Formats: sequence, structure tokens, C-alpha cells
Amino acid sequence: MSKIFVGDYSLEQVGKTVTVQGWVANIRDHGKLAFIELRDRAGILQVFVDESSADFDMVHELKRESIIEVTGLLVERDAKFVNHHLKSGQVELKAEKIKLISQSKDLPFELDAYSHTGDEIRQKYRYLDLRREKMTSNIMLRHKVTTAIREYLNSESFVDIETPYLTKSTPEGARDFLVPSRLQKNQFYALPQSPQMLKQLLMGAGFDRYYQIVRCFRDEDLRGDRQPEFTQVDLEMSFVKQEDIQNLVESMLKEVVKKSKGIEIEDKFPEISYDEAMTRFGSDKPDTRFGLELVDLTEIEKDSKILFITKALKEKNGSIQAINLPQGSGKFSNKELGNIKQAMMEFGITSFATAPVEDGIISGGMKSTFKESNAQVLQALDAKDGDLIFFVTGRKDKVQQALGALRLRLAKKLDLIDPTKLNFLWVTDWPLLEYNEEEGRYQAMHHPFTQATVGSADELKASPETVKSYAYDIVLNGYEIGGGSLRIHERDMQEAMFQLLGMDASDYERDFGFFLEALEYGFPPHGGLALGLDRLVMLLAGEENIREVMAFPKNGVGRDLMLESPSSVDEYQLSDLNIALK
Repeated sequence: MSKIFVGDYSLEQVGKTVTVQGWVANIRDHGKLAFIELRDRAGILQVFVDESSADFDMVHELKRESIIEVTGLLVERDAKFVNHHLKSGQVELKAEKIKLISQSKDLPFELDAYSHTGDEIRQKYRYLDLRREKMTSNIMLRHKVTTAIREYLNSESFVDIETPYLTKSTPEGARDFLVPSRLQKNQFYALPQSPQMLKQLLMGAGFDRYYQIVRCFRDEDLRGDRQPEFTQVDLEMSFVKQEDIQNLVESMLKEVVKKSKGIEIEDKFPEISYDEAMTRFGSDKPDTRFGLELVDLTEIEKDSKILFITKALKEKNGSIQAINLPQGSGKFSNKELGNIKQAMMEFGITSFATAPVEDGIISGGMKSTFKESNAQVLQALDAKDGDLIFFVTGRKDKVQQALGALRLRLAKKLDLIDPTKLNFLWVTDWPLLEYNEEEGRYQAMHHPFTQATVGSADELKASPETVKSYAYDIVLNGYEIGGGSLRIHERDMQEAMFQLLGMDASDYERDFGFFLEALEYGFPPHGGLALGLDRLVMLLAGEENIREVMAFPKNGVGRDLMLESPSSVDEYQLSDLNIALK
């Protein structure tokens, strides 16, 4: 028997006597007539009560957020009173009997849409915050997204398999959350950062299409799109090529957007290489809803006699690049430009300057700097009168990162981003490794199990700095919402990868011995991808923080203000675990 929720009543039920339950969202008491906005998860139904009801006097005692049961006749509203903002706006309930189920005490904050309540009190009373229309809508959107994902993957012969939460601590990236074992004294489990090796082992076990919507845990510093525990859509496939995985994920995401938002995406997702993403956008997760692309002026200025340019280009991988802001001249105060310069310096670049274009010439303080190359620079930047050019010099990678951050800052300030767009993008052809100068060693761009594009361990060891990988990220509106790769499925290649990462045999045998042995028992070629569910729903909901699409999130320092967690524990619990606090 399907239930009709309060917010779903319509003209189909007019003339019926119904009994409904819900929360009192609002009361308008006019003395001899009162209107109650009754709410449940589906929306609001207007109830009107007059003196003909035996329970009319009860209305004067009701408080907001109390729960009542109303029995009455559902009637059609007069045309002039139809509320087009509500699903139930064409009807209302004429109350005959009202029963108080649960009286609410005074609320700690108002729940209406216009309330500007702080995050801390919202999280402390999260069960109240979730009653707000926006929050209810976000959680229901999340449900639609996960339902669409499951339906799609089930239809494609995937098997939903759970993996354990109590696993082994391994050096794969972020800091682990550790769980002490009572039965195995002085031993610890780790909560999984992802089910990476486990899903690969499932490929070795013959489950050639696996998926799981799984909780993952990383003990890292938090920000708006990170939480210590988060949800991942994990999938893995055997005997596939990279394009097979990309095509499947792309089709799945189109289905998700269609079923959750009613938006049909017909075009194929664009695809660019990692190098092109960094060159054009200064980011490996570029927002393509606006332009402001980077332009490299190094070749044009290679013979420049200007000191700050020649000094920059003498550096290893020295570069001069720019962004042109159309009609940007005069739109920034000196203070704003000073703040931008400070932000650029934090990327460790050599120098930063701005210049307006006037009468076909790069003007201001940069007029003499580009006197010889003025025409070439303007042509390269497609710059016209009234534009404002931002120049940055320094090491190429730092210049790209600085300008990548700048283009986002400029776009937000000048409202260049269309919030209605959903711009998906594949970023492919990633480097396998990057060199960590502080630690003096290579580290994996994705993770240690990513397959290189070379065919042997010897080739991999010969030129690790230039080797590409079969890795791919899926980006939406400037956020990485998922990443994946083809995986290493041969022991010698996996050992070579561990060695390049600075691990000796005793290290990787201790941490990954079980996995290396598994690769020797007929292991299939395989690959997969993991989507960040919270981040995907955040973007579909038009939010800027994943806490807005999670039922019970942690705050910015990892605390649950409602449960008052983490918290201290009793001494006997610590004693059982053989733990002493400092």
C-alpha cells in the first residue's frame, strides 16, 4: 500500500475525507478562522479550521513544529487562492478533527527559508535542521542519485559486494584512522581510505564487475568539500580498456543527471590530457564554464632584454604567462590588486603585474616592458581596448598553478560562471609519478597500483619522470568528482612501482605481501573508478559545501556537535585495550 504524503495531495483526492499527520510549520490565527501549514518530507498542505470544528480551540495552543493529526475533507481552492509554489497548492484540507500527537517546546532557531542561522547551532540541532525544505530536498536528491546509480550498475551486470571496515594500515596516501584491537593486544586495525586493494582482489577472485556505495575514512585537514568520513561509488571491471570504463561511467552519470535532475545530456563528455588542462587552465580539474584561459608568452619574450623577464626565463623551466580579462580595466581597486598579488606570491612565483590595454597598446607600468612585442602579445591574448592583462613569471608549474587560481578568482568576482551549467570533462594521460622535492623521492600521481603506459618493469625504471599512466579523472564544474585507472596486474611491475616510490623489499612485503602473492595466481587485467558521491550530490544540488548534502556531517575540525563526538572514554575501556593516555 503506497502512502500519500502531506505535500503530495492534489486535485485527484478532492472530495475525499482523509486523515493526515505532520509537523506544524506555521499557524495564521485570525480569531474565528485559522490556517495551519502542515509539513512532512514531501512538502506542505494548507489546513483551515473554523469554529465548526470541535477542536478549534486547540489551535490557539499549538506551537510550531508540534505534530498533529488532522481528519477532514479535501477541497479545491478558489482560483485566486491557488499557491503555485506548492505541489499541493491547488487544494486544502477543511479540518473536522484535530489530534495533538507531540507538542514541541520553543525552537532553538527558526526553520524558515529566510533564517540565517549559524552552522554550529544548525549542526548541534541537526535533526531540526533536516526538517528545512532545502535540507530535505538535498537529502532526497542524494537518494535519487544513489538509486539511479544502483539501478544502472545492476542493469550492467555489476555485483554489489561489501568489503570490511576494519582493515590493515598501509602507506597509500592520507593518514589512517586507527582502531585498537582488544583481542590482539597492541595491534591496530585501520579504517579504509578506500577499498582499493580489496576491489582488485575481487577481480582476482573472478567477480569481474563489482561495485559498492561505501564509506571511506581519511584523517586529513578538512575544507568545504572534504569530511573525515565520506561516501564513494566504487566500481571495478576485468578485461577492459580505458575507454570501456570511461564510456560506462559517462553513460551512468548521464542517467543519474536525467533521473535526479530531469536534465538530458546528449553530447559526449569532452576529453583533454593532463598536460593540456594545466597549459590552458592551470588546473588538473578545470572549470570550463567560462574562458580566461592561460596564454604562454615564453616564446614571444625569449629575446626580451627586460630584467625581470630574462631573470625568470633563466630559471629551470622558467616561463612568462598571462590571462586577459575582457573589459576588466578599471574594475579593481589598488587594494584588490594588492590582495591578488599577495595571493599569487603565495604560490612561490617570481613576479606579478597587471596592465590595461588602451589605444591598441599595453599601457600602465608595463608599457615599456612590452614595447617591442606589443602586437604579438595582444594577438596571442586576443586583447582589445578596455581589457586588463595579468602577467606572471616564474617556474612553469608554479605559474600555471597561480594563474589557475587567479582565473577562478576573477570569474567569481565578475560573475562569469553560469550556475545552471553542468560541464563534465575527462582529464586523461596523467603522469605516473611526480617528484617530491621535500622528501627527495617520487610519489604516485594517483596511487601505487596505477598501470604505466610502458610494457615492462625495465622501461618503467629507465625513465620514471616521463612515463604516463592509464589514469583518468572525471571533473564537473571545476571539481574532481571521480578518478580511476587501469591497474597493475603483474607482480614484477607492482614491485618496480613500489621501488620507485622509495620502498625496499622488506617494506612492501610487510605492507603488501598478501597482495603481491595474489598477483601470482592468474590475475586478470582490470581497472576501475571511484566517484565521490558527496561531492557529486553537492554540485547537483548547487551547494558549495558537502555538509549540506550529508545527513549528519562533522564540522570544520572533525567534531560532531550533535553527538558531542569525539569524546573521552572510561578508564576501563582504555585498560581493556592496553592504552594509556599521556
